[in-house]
Amino acid sequence: MGYRLPAGAAGRASVVVDLLVIEYPHPECALVHASALQLLIATILSAQCTDERVNMVTPHLFARYPTAADLAGADPAVMEDIIRSTGFFRAKTRAIIAASQDLIRRHGGEVPSTMEELVTLTGVGRKTANVVLGVAFGVPGLPVDTHVTRLSNRLRLTAHRDPVKIETDLCRLVAKEEWTNFSLRLITHGRQVCLARRPACNRCVLSETCPSAELGAVPAARPRTAKRSR
Repeated sequence: MGYRLPAGAAGRASVVVDLLVIEYPHPECALVHASALQLLIATILSAQCTDERVNMVTPHLFARYPTAADLAGADPAVMEDIIRSTGFFRAKTRAIIAASQDLIRRHGGEVPSTMEELVTLTGVGRKTANVVLGVAFGVPGLPVDTHVTRLSNRLRLTAHRDPVKIETDLCRLVAKEEWTNFSLRLITHGRQVCLARRPACNRCVLSETCPSAELGAVPAARPRTAKRSR
């Protein structure tokens, strides 16, 4: 008798949680940080950028601006030069300075530990807030990034692409105490195995549970043919 997929998203989620706990027993946030403030700023920088690149930039950034007050009073041109390689550096500079000013004005320079307060900071959405809550404060949060979006759809744990709706679906399926680590494990698995273009289904611990496993390797897109000049 062949293996049967768990019936429904709830049954599948339970199996996925258990398998990922075994595969990644000690998940960690890839963003190097020494405080909630550093994690907040690093997460803002990670938008449309790899964590590896952010980790190359933040040591210089935090050495130059070690406190929220320093960040709030930074010269935008200087900060832009420091974070330029992370992309969208002008928008990120504005967000970092404005968020730091919010921290000074409303929280005495300290990062708040509630979702309600975090999302009022300039440039901070639910994803960033959930990262800070779960990793820095140990408050259950389920950040939804591109990896979590991709894997939760492939595993049919959600039918949505909107991060807030995905978060809602996953939080209903996964025990609250597992939210943070479940997200970290999905992210790790997405980076190492369930890749965007070529998922390694042949070495995936979730392959017998995943409705999308039969997709196998996804072929690379064909290069576009250059248009003839007229």
